[in-house]
Amino acid sequence: MTAALVGLGLAPSLPAADAARIVGVTHLNPTTDLVSVYSPSMRRVVRNHVLHPAGSPAGLPSFYMLPGAGGAEDGISWFNNGGAPRFFAGKRVNVILPIGGRFSMWTDWNTPDPVLGRNKWETYINDELPSAIDKAYRTNGANALSGVSMSAGPALDIVTHAPWRYRAVAAYSGCPGTTSPLAQVANTAIVTRGGGNVANMWGPPGSPEWFRHDPVVNASKLRGKAIYLSAGSGVPGPVDGNPLINGSGLVGGNVMEAIALSCTTTMANRLASLGIPRTFVHRPDGVHTWGLFHADLVNSWPLIARALGVR
Repeated sequence: MTAALVGLGLAPSLPAADAARIVGVTHLNPTTDLVSVYSPSMRRVVRNHVLHPAGSPAGLPSFYMLPGAGGAEDGISWFNNGGAPRFFAGKRVNVILPIGGRFSMWTDWNTPDPVLGRNKWETYINDELPSAIDKAYRTNGANALSGVSMSAGPALDIVTHAPWRYRAVAAYSGCPGTTSPLAQVANTAIVTRGGGNVANMWGPPGSPEWFRHDPVVNASKLRGKAIYLSAGSGVPGPVDGNPLINGSGLVGGNVMEAIALSCTTTMANRLASLGIPRTFVHRPDGVHTWGLFHADLVNSWPLIARALGVR
């Protein structure tokens, strides 16, 4: 990256042309950058943490990790809570952690929302961000994608729409699916929790766009990918650590994880019925905590690393 891109913590300037590009970089330490990318589809700048080996060597693959319901804008993230910087230290991979997309289901919305604004997150993660990252970090073009909680189902959906972009996908403790009664309730609840109108997303539940974005319905498009699915049981246990500190607590977290387990089981069974290999981890404990999410990140990494060619 050129010196002209290196920021000093100041607000980045918008590019003159309507194209996705890096408009600012702050080097937080030798292996961590805060990268600001202009998104023409959303007409805004999106910040992203990028973890990389010291010296930013060329020719490495990229692992994109989507945030949970708060979009990491609330400070709750793989970077701050999930142990990503320590886990990936020394690994030969670029890890990209977007900051944004709160309560958006990390998808392209049909209509701008009065509260949640203009959301084109699928376009951002499938087209805009990778083009900027590939150029700046001189990657080898091999990519993997993961989602956690809110973004777990969307990660699978995103890959069905751009299977050429990704070699592997992981869905941690989310609700894959959009059209079953439980999935419709889960998706609607997340958007409503953020103050958004779910009809602005894909139209009213049951509309054609809801089926287009259902990874269970479109599971055949995941054939050939390395797939990792996981969820806890909704019962607190050692994997959580202290759930009052590490996540949603015993009340609330147990319900969310039980829903995640039901949805993820449906997704796993659908893939199995199609003869598509997948790894499905159903833990005996776990109540939607960062202890649980981190354990599944660690457990999934060998599968993802093999798909990316990381030694």
